[in-house]
Amino acid sequence: MLDRRKFLKTTAAVAAGSFFTPTVFSCGKSAKVIGIQLYTVREKLNADLTGTLQALADIGYNSFEAAGYNASDRTFYGMAPEAFAKLVKDMGAPLNSSHTTFEPDSAQTVCEDAAKAGIKYIIYPYLPDTLRTNLDDYKKTADKFNKMGEVAKSFGLKFGYHNHNFEFDKMDGQIPFDLLLAETDPALVTYELDLYWIIRAGYQPTDYFKKYPGRFELWHVKDMVKEDDQFFAPVGTGRIDFASIFAEQKTSGLKMIFVEQDNFRNLDSLESAEISFDYLSKAPFWK
Repeated sequence: MLDRRKFLKTTAAVAAGSFFTPTVFSCGKSAKVIGIQLYTVREKLNADLTGTLQALADIGYNSFEAAGYNASDRTFYGMAPEAFAKLVKDMGAPLNSSHTTFEPDSAQTVCEDAAKAGIKYIIYPYLPDTLRTNLDDYKKTADKFNKMGEVAKSFGLKFGYHNHNFEFDKMDGQIPFDLLLAETDPALVTYELDLYWIIRAGYQPTDYFKKYPGRFELWHVKDMVKEDDQFFAPVGTGRIDFASIFAEQKTSGLKMIFVEQDNFRNLDSLESAEISFDYLSKAPFWK
């Protein structure tokens, strides 16, 4: 499918050469900035790093978010930060963000490598259950995030946190996610709102955009099947009303989006990524 798609795009581009415009014609890709979290194709990356990245670029993705930084050898997917950054940039999909679990004692090293890779956002992807047993844990985490945000800022990066659904389980009558938002400095800490997980938790993204305007500079765009099990789905094929969510993108402070799908049913990960890209590239609400 990808080879055929690339061929058709190239053929159409040549035929339309007389209508060339720099903002629209980009090797047949969308003029929109549509990113993808590379965790989506993690197994394929392990088997063929360059080929899989190129396949995503051929689909049209023009922004990547990493999930493969190794602090022990300071590499992204086994490559030095500068080398990996050049690889994806040459494909037309710069590395704009990275999911990296790190702590204050390693923040200098992690942020230094992220800066070398040209990354704009360094995102803390998941809070282990040992660090979220009570509200005091969340308060300590908020304080830690502020400190890590200071380090990130010193390297020209923005630190952020990516949610799941457990942050919305009330503790002592309070939603921990609200506590994190209230206790972190907006100048130092942003949030990458995972649209699937907040909805699965029973809350609406737009309510949070209005309650905490400007705090959600990144989104993970993923869909949910219409069946009762609420499994993951390619964007545009499930139950989530993306038009209403994107209508509040300015309120949220949105800067970048990244497609992500955690697991798959009846579809190959690249096929699913292509379905999601096609939907977003044609969607009138995302420009």
